[in-house]
Amino acid sequence: MSVRTLPLLFLNLGGEMLYILDQRLRAQNIPGDKAHKVLNDIISTMFNRKFMEELFKPQELYSKKALRTVYDRLAHASIMRLNQASMDKLYDLMTMAFKYQVLLCPRPKDVLLVTFNHLDTIKGFIQDSPTILHQVEETFRQLTETYGGLSAGEFQLIRQTLLSFFQDLHIRVSIFLKDRVQNSNGRFVLPVSGPVPWGTEVPGLIRMFNNKGKEVKKVEFKHGGHYVTAPKEGSFELCGDRVLKLGTNMYSINRPVETHMSGASKNLASRTQESIVPNPLAKEELNLLARLMGGMEIKKASGPEPGFRLNLFTTDEEEEQAALTRPEELSYEVINIQATQDQQRHEELARIMGEFEVTEQPRPSTSKGDDLLAMMDEL
Repeated sequence: MSVRTLPLLFLNLGGEMLYILDQRLRAQNIPGDKAHKVLNDIISTMFNRKFMEELFKPQELYSKKALRTVYDRLAHASIMRLNQASMDKLYDLMTMAFKYQVLLCPRPKDVLLVTFNHLDTIKGFIQDSPTILHQVEETFRQLTETYGGLSAGEFQLIRQTLLSFFQDLHIRVSIFLKDRVQNSNGRFVLPVSGPVPWGTEVPGLIRMFNNKGKEVKKVEFKHGGHYVTAPKEGSFELCGDRVLKLGTNMYSINRPVETHMSGASKNLASRTQESIVPNPLAKEELNLLARLMGGMEIKKASGPEPGFRLNLFTTDEEEEQAALTRPEELSYEVINIQATQDQQRHEELARIMGEFEVTEQPRPSTSKGDDLLAMMDEL
């Protein structure tokens, strides 16, 4: 497993989260100033310098539940609140979208172009905030320094680590189903057409060489696809044509997005449940998570500005039903980490998590369609 995978996983999932939140903020007609504040606060927290320094340190990937905790805190870094069912759906959409992008990367190295596509779009959200824009551009430079010199083999190991992380996740997403890139069992359909990876040839020709390296024979064969040569390589510069469209905002056209648990995922639910038996690696993960989240600065709400609730479902009834029908094993509400012997680190994590705590405020009386909540339930 590669110890340089976490920054790419975090930034791409974070980019997908911002795409989804932007679409839902527009769909629920949240006032522009509030929507703008939410995205600015989340992006500022996500690209905080200290947080990025911790993120880019070589380290193993966290468990799904530990990583989910980081995004839960990140999504609530502003005045917006999500309940458990909406947060579950948000995380499902994020993970399945990035899994699809990793699967379709023509070359392992192209996962970096996918990351740049996410960051390019994020920059568009904050054009009028030069300080936050500088934070994002600094992350661009960190990515270039960290991954610019890696070999094809090292990128292959990163891609393999990402696919291992997403293994057994087969959640059906309506956009993918309608576009016929996902089957009813939640598995993706890989294309047999389009451009081949940059630097390679369209399949259909076998060349044979003798022991002196001289070509002696050519044999053509039918490959059954519709491939074309890649027009050019995507740019790895701060600004440039990425060519690859994976990682761009698929929610820019407003359309409803639903998620459904596939039969395969339900059958595998018992295997995804975190073991209650003490894990020898849990203490180290606790240490890493405490250090990572310690670098995440959550801005305290200033003034009496009320929070608002964002619903990732069409109606409140759908949201309530989703919460009831989701398999308990696939809920990420609690992280079970056995690390009671390290009292000092336990207290450190408690302090850090305590800083993220959101105190409940009285809920103003509003219509159900524009429900204002002060804060989410205690995590």
